[in-house]
Amino acid sequence: MARAAKPPRAFQRMLSGRRLDLLDPSPLDVEIEDIAHGLARVARWNGQTRGPHIFSVAQHSVLVERVAASIDPGAPARWRLAALLHDAPEYVIGDMISPFKAVIGESYKSVELRILAAIHLRFALPANIPAALLRIIKQADSVAAFIEATRIAGFTVAEAEQFFGRPKIAMRNIEPLMTPMDSAHAETLFLARFRELEDDMTEGGN
Repeated sequence: MARAAKPPRAFQRMLSGRRLDLLDPSPLDVEIEDIAHGLARVARWNGQTRGPHIFSVAQHSVLVERVAASIDPGAPARWRLAALLHDAPEYVIGDMISPFKAVIGESYKSVELRILAAIHLRFALPANIPAALLRIIKQADSVAAFIEATRIAGFTVAEAEQFFGRPKIAMRNIEPLMTPMDSAHAETLFLARFRELEDDMTEGGN
C-alpha cells in the first residue's frame, strides 16, 4: 500500500526559532527582530540600484513612514507604525516587483494579506487598517518609489512620472535614507524607528 504523500512544508523557520505558517500565520509566531533582519536583506528593485550595497526593504519602509508623516503630520503613532510595517510580509515572501505580481495574480496577494494581518495583530494594530489610512500609505509608497527610481534605480524623471506619478509633496532631509547601506545598519535603522513608534504608542500617542 502506497504511503500518502506528505503535504509540502508551508512554514518559514526564523533565526529566533519561530516558525511562521504561510497558510495560517499566527501573530504569536511574529517577532520584530525577525522582520527587521529579513527586510534588511531583501533588495528593492531586484537589486538593480547604484552603490556597493542593496537598497533594502528595511530602508524603503523607513522612507515610506517618513513620507506618510509628511502627508498627514497629525497621524497617531499607531498609524505611522502601520506605514512602517506596510511591506513587512516581505521578510517571509521577498520583494517581488510589480510586473511579476501582475503575472502571478491574486494568489500572491492573498498570502501577503494573511501575513500582514498577523503582523498587525502582533503589534496591536487592526488586522485591516482603515481605507483612508491605506490610501495615505499607498500615496507614500508611490512617492518613495518615485524618489528611489530617480535617485538610485536609473529611471529618468519622465519614466518615473509615468509609472509612479509625480510627488505632490516636497521631501526634505531624506538624504541619509537614500544612501544604500549594509544590512546591519539597515536592520538597526528599522528597529530603532519601530522602537520609537512603539514607545510613542505606550506613552499615549496612539
